[in-house]
Amino acid sequence: MAYLTHTAHAQLCALWLSCIGWTLTAVALGLIQWRVWLVFDTEVISSGVAWVGIWRTCFNSHTVVTPGFRVMHCEYIGLTEAFTPPEIAAGQVLMLLSLLVGLCGNAGGVYALRNVTFGMKNSQIRLAFLTSGMLCLLAAAMSLVPLVWNLNSVVTNQTIKFPPEFKMPRAPDAQHVGSGIAVGMIGAILMIVSGITFCMHRLPARSLREEVHLDSPGTSNQGASTSSRGIENLAFESHL
Repeated sequence: MAYLTHTAHAQLCALWLSCIGWTLTAVALGLIQWRVWLVFDTEVISSGVAWVGIWRTCFNSHTVVTPGFRVMHCEYIGLTEAFTPPEIAAGQVLMLLSLLVGLCGNAGGVYALRNVTFGMKNSQIRLAFLTSGMLCLLAAAMSLVPLVWNLNSVVTNQTIKFPPEFKMPRAPDAQHVGSGIAVGMIGAILMIVSGITFCMHRLPARSLREEVHLDSPGTSNQGASTSSRGIENLAFESHL
């Protein structure tokens, strides 16, 4: 069994980064501060600030309060609603898929490090790290699509035609990027770094040569013949 743990120190750090990135992606998925709308008319939106996430919209109000809240009104955004913009719908689907794929990537990283620790076959180690890295990169790409799309909507000052029950203005007086997009971006960057690090794992050349030598048919046959015949003792003299 070859000692290969020293070859995966960077991949161990990459696993920690991947777990942090996955957690940040999950946090971004639940945050409502993806797009922050600023409203000058504070008759309904008392604070003059409304938050638009990929699942719901919320704002502080003293006149319209959602049951269960003290000073906040929230409405949920459905995936199939007619007013739901494509960037919000894409966020609801792709961010969930990103969490699922990222979880598989982290599990693959744990499996790959386990193979390194126990000195498994080099081919298994390479395949495990490569698969884990590709899954992390795919998860990052899935989350980046809605993040960048919503970022572009904020930069270009695009609006959403909410129905009347949302109590949202037809268009904000100004808007800026919220913490949800920022947190998601950081998580995606960490997933990219970890994915690249997983894919860059290399085994030492000596270990590769040993595996080729052990897998060759001549080596196994020679070992079998030696074990069956034993070693010839040249000093042996027959007394018959």
